[in-house]
Amino acid sequence: MVALTASGLYRFFHDGDDETAALRGLDLTLVTGEFVALTGPSGSGKSTLLACLAGLDTPDGGHVEVMGERLTRRSETRRARLRARHIGMLMQSGNLVDHLTIAQNIALQRDLAKKDLTSDPESLLEVVGIAHRGGARPAQLSGGEAARAGLCVALAAEPAILICDEPTAEVDAQTEQAILDVLKSRAAQGVAILVATHSRVLAAEANRIIAIRDGRVEQ
Repeated sequence: MVALTASGLYRFFHDGDDETAALRGLDLTLVTGEFVALTGPSGSGKSTLLACLAGLDTPDGGHVEVMGERLTRRSETRRARLRARHIGMLMQSGNLVDHLTIAQNIALQRDLAKKDLTSDPESLLEVVGIAHRGGARPAQLSGGEAARAGLCVALAAEPAILICDEPTAEVDAQTEQAILDVLKSRAAQGVAILVATHSRVLAAEANRIIAIRDGRVEQ
């Protein structure tokens, strides 16, 4: 089943009279149960693409569909509802609300989804090895703990689609393996996963690699 489709995405940024094309007619399809690594040099458009796919940014051309529903050029409220219901996000920053504990961050994400959930939220923390940190606030976590806590929040609402931007960029090898194990497990359960990464270890475990350069998919 197709979980996410991007068709002909263009995104331009302007600085005075200068124009930069971050995305240039990019197409992408992600199916359920697929673990896809998105690779490319810095500045190739990976983060811009992820933001457009999640509805955090609006492309200047083309459109995105999530679980059969149009995401692009909907109201901000509608995009937020679709995102909360269908998409889990682990970005490079801003994954956790600073004044809430990790357990409260997970609970908030589940509340926003407004759907019936079957999983035990505490089990998420156990899976990534930080069950003892549920009562901590983000500032009290190490870099590795914060990455794993962010992944827990991204998965809290049982999303059909998981989008991650460099989830293992600043963690040690053991934490990277723990995150990778969770990603592979969720893909096996039917979650469609797209991960932007520079990690050869992570990319080697993906079902498919999509390489982009200068806003286009490399053929």
